[in-house]
Amino acid sequence: MKNIHVLLLNYSNSITLRKALNSLNFIHHHVRDITVLKENNSSLKPDISTINQEIKYITLLQNDLGKTLNEYIQKLSYDYVLFLYNQDYLNANIKDVRLQLYDNQYVIAYPYTIKDKVIQRPFLIKTSFLKQTNFFLKYQTPFKEAILSAWLSRLKKSYIVNESGNFINQTIKDSTTSTLEKLNFIEKYQRDLEQGINTPSISVIISNYNMVKYVGTAISSCLLQNNPPEKILVIDDGSTDNSYKELERWREHPQFRLLKKENRGKARSLNDLLPYVETDFVVELDADDWFDPDAFSIIRKHLRTVLNDVAVLYGNLRTWKQTPSGGVKYKGVKKGKPIGNKSELLSYRFPLGPRIYRTSSLKKNNGFPITAYENGRMYEDVSILNALLKEHRLLYEDFTVYNVREHDLSITKKKQFNWNNFIKYLE
Repeated sequence: MKNIHVLLLNYSNSITLRKALNSLNFIHHHVRDITVLKENNSSLKPDISTINQEIKYITLLQNDLGKTLNEYIQKLSYDYVLFLYNQDYLNANIKDVRLQLYDNQYVIAYPYTIKDKVIQRPFLIKTSFLKQTNFFLKYQTPFKEAILSAWLSRLKKSYIVNESGNFINQTIKDSTTSTLEKLNFIEKYQRDLEQGINTPSISVIISNYNMVKYVGTAISSCLLQNNPPEKILVIDDGSTDNSYKELERWREHPQFRLLKKENRGKARSLNDLLPYVETDFVVELDADDWFDPDAFSIIRKHLRTVLNDVAVLYGNLRTWKQTPSGGVKYKGVKKGKPIGNKSELLSYRFPLGPRIYRTSSLKKNNGFPITAYENGRMYEDVSILNALLKEHRLLYEDFTVYNVREHDLSITKKKQFNWNNFIKYLE
């Protein structure tokens, strides 16, 4: 029975696409329609396969795979959608796979393996189920390779049939450092939700200013956690782009709270959020950065052994470079080091992070200081750390859960600030 619509995603050249299309001959008696979703700048050529069916070529809407899938799937009428992705093609073993799902099953997933990484990818999905469960949009995941895995991670395990048979090959396996780091990140989506281990309690605070392209990724990274934070508190600091409209997308989530103020700078914005922080600890997330999917599980494990005189826990930073094509390229991990005094703080070679504050210490200091330099609009992190160091300890632990995006829209990139002038205002 021909009841499957095949979608081929993100194929980078005509040779790999031809191989994927030809491999559909193994299941031709199931396939009704075939659609290739291609990027705006793609040079893929139509009519290059030996398969008999007509092949539709659809250009991604706004070069956004998630948006295109969400809209296109609503138009499909057959029982199932089958995904093949980038370098994938079927082999003869697919004939042994039952391409059918029963009442309480909605997805067949298969393992994509490269080196020591094993990533479950959605393969066959009931169309009716797909129409009810949207994919994240382009700017809501850190990279396009995470879109399908992020979607899969939100489903109940009982909905998924994990097919272990070796029925999919890859033309080329990309084992570059950037790709392996992305797969390492995606693999963390698959870790089971930790039940009952939600102490100490943690909130996230985000101040957004004109980061419409990136703030969705920051927020989704807080929600796609195997041990999520209690609250995600976001303030829009008078953005002039469409940031606030993007932020409103998340209002339905019970953990999410959104405020909007005129532009007054990051320190004041974060202070506006503090009255809503009721948890033991609070972590600051920049609107253009994001967390690993297991970040709060790891953070909580460290916090459970932190002594009372510690006001801030911090670790390492994983850095990524934004590319002109809209993707990110892995740069490396910046290892932190212990800080015991003002001199060591001011000589720290990169922003200290992630900054996980003890809420009581932060509130006792009346929040983030508003320095005379730039009216408190810059280096608010250094100002508060310097203030807390007078009565408390900053504790470094060797863990990496925070991802920094380096890009040209960064305020520190767009404007040149004088560090030496700033430190004159520190007490």
